[in-house]
Amino acid sequence: MASVISALTSGGGGISMTGDASGILNLNSNGTNVVAVTSTGMAVTGTLSSSNGISVANTFGFKNRIINGAMVIDQRNAGASVTPTNGVYTLDRYRAILTQSSKFSVQQNAGAITPPVGFSNYLGITSLSAYSIGASDLFMITQYIEGYNISDLGWGTANAKTVTLSFQVYSSLTGTFGGVLTNSAQNRSYPFTYSIPVANTWTTISITIAGDTSGTWIGATNGTGIAVVWGLGAGSTYSGTAGAWAGANYFSATGATSVVGTSGATFYITGVQLEKGSTATSFDVRAYSTELAMCRRYYARLQDTLALSGSLGTVSVEGASSTYGTAPFSMRATPSSTFSGLTISDGNVIPALTSVSNLGNIIGGVSFTLNCSAATLTVGRAARIRNALGTAYLDFSAEL
Repeated sequence: MASVISALTSGGGGISMTGDASGILNLNSNGTNVVAVTSTGMAVTGTLSSSNGISVANTFGFKNRIINGAMVIDQRNAGASVTPTNGVYTLDRYRAILTQSSKFSVQQNAGAITPPVGFSNYLGITSLSAYSIGASDLFMITQYIEGYNISDLGWGTANAKTVTLSFQVYSSLTGTFGGVLTNSAQNRSYPFTYSIPVANTWTTISITIAGDTSGTWIGATNGTGIAVVWGLGAGSTYSGTAGAWAGANYFSATGATSVVGTSGATFYITGVQLEKGSTATSFDVRAYSTELAMCRRYYARLQDTLALSGSLGTVSVEGASSTYGTAPFSMRATPSSTFSGLTISDGNVIPALTSVSNLGNIIGGVSFTLNCSAATLTVGRAARIRNALGTAYLDFSAEL
């Protein structure tokens, strides 16, 4: 690491400075606000403790392992309310799991309340009935974190790193709420609890969890590394004692409040961050374009809602009823595709789109073949993917 030229403190206390090839500068002073300037001109700021110091590696880069933590991306629904079925994704990267249908709705900025300071959006859940939870019932919102994004945590080894989960939450209910961190096999889980003491008020939550030294955790692959779960109601089968790792399939903590147990109850959340270390730091704000690109690794929607007969893109005609195209985003794995209300126009004919095939995950994009209802296209021409309904779309999904 570059040597330190100067270190300025507001506390006036002494500082001992150590540096080595690890890239971490340790400035040991209890409770001191510091600005350290390296010989490369990089300024590092923070509040020091007698044990932790400040780490360049933990201050910059991808510290938040959650994607869309500020709830700004909603490709599927564009802010509309949905009543999800089991396994459906709502806002980008947040999946609804439920054993009984029609018990809650999800909407970006549901209820149109003022978000907490520093945020413009939140994920809003509204209970649609007063449902009595059975032993095997389960209602939750979860985000699956890809193994590549948590491999440095070393879970499942003796060197497992501690993490801190933080978020802002607002509910019409008060009490103790529950959630879980779990592995992809769902045989290692850490139930946690948190308190909402005042109704209809944004509350800051921070939960520190020691890394799991047991079990099997997916590391540097594109599978599910960690699932982060917020319980909305769970029966005894899926509830465990909070505050310890268990070799069990839990999705909430024993005794946690059931959101779906009260008709009209609301549960809003934003500012979700999962980071390495035992302290919750400021929310990792990323550019909108960066957040959208990260979401599109898992799901992307091509859609033109501006005008009927608008274009979603251009493809080449490969056969009388087939075209070939690419979409400009790289996905986690070879995706599946769905569509609605699309036609293909090569200038003379406009057949309807009937299927998507030959999907491929190539460097820099996704390749696909669009098949049409009539064998009337002219090989060698360029063709447009046309919006025939005004709300037409072409989706690609490589969700975990």
